[in-house]
Amino acid sequence: MTDPQQWLAAATVDDAVFALRPDYRVVLLTADGLQGGPSDAVSEQVLTAAETTARERLDGRKPEELPHLAAWREAYRSFGAKPQRTRPSVEALMRRLDPGGLPRIDRITDVYNAVSIASTLPFGGEDRAAYASPPRLVRADGTESFDTVAGGEAVVEHPEVGEVVWRDDVGVTCRRWNWRQCTRTGITTATTSAVFLLDVLDPLTDDDAHAAADALTEGLLALSPDATFHRRLLTRADADG
Repeated sequence: MTDPQQWLAAATVDDAVFALRPDYRVVLLTADGLQGGPSDAVSEQVLTAAETTARERLDGRKPEELPHLAAWREAYRSFGAKPQRTRPSVEALMRRLDPGGLPRIDRITDVYNAVSIASTLPFGGEDRAAYASPPRLVRADGTESFDTVAGGEAVVEHPEVGEVVWRDDVGVTCRRWNWRQCTRTGITTATTSAVFLLDVLDPLTDDDAHAAADALTEGLLALSPDATFHRRLLTRADADG
């Protein structure tokens, strides 16, 4: 697998995406040496604490009333998506807080979901070993492949023309910016190398983004004390440069 620093340096966001949202930034965080597995007491503690934080942040409001989530709804509308039907990932998670809390999936996914709802940042978490190349965020031409599950069966779909998607050299890894991840790069209980994508719009700041990445690193270290991490903040200045 490519050295994580070189891999991160080769990740890109297309100018056509920044044209939609010049304020967009993404923190890419690689984690190697992870210890995956089923949800356990450590991941449960992290996720339970985050659920409490998220409920306090909402304070009875709907998720889309929070400024950062409202900004993501506008971002979805900018490329033709209807956020009432295909919600940004963090909004979808926060809508599942009550009455019973979020589903427990696996120890790595539980931790990154926890930091996502506590920080109100849409997160992607994927198995880096399954990538065919460093990630790039583009506007789709509609021919790209997206492997997913529909009706319990594996299917291949295609994004809409102009849709904002994360992709690698094989196909789309996440549709509609941060709505739904593909099957191929999904985190499993066997994952040892991952990449996390933390999507940021105004009014959240670069400092907010790094604070979330710090919290994610801390949570993952609680699961995997020997894990190693590398990080890159990718902004419009990188594309212009």
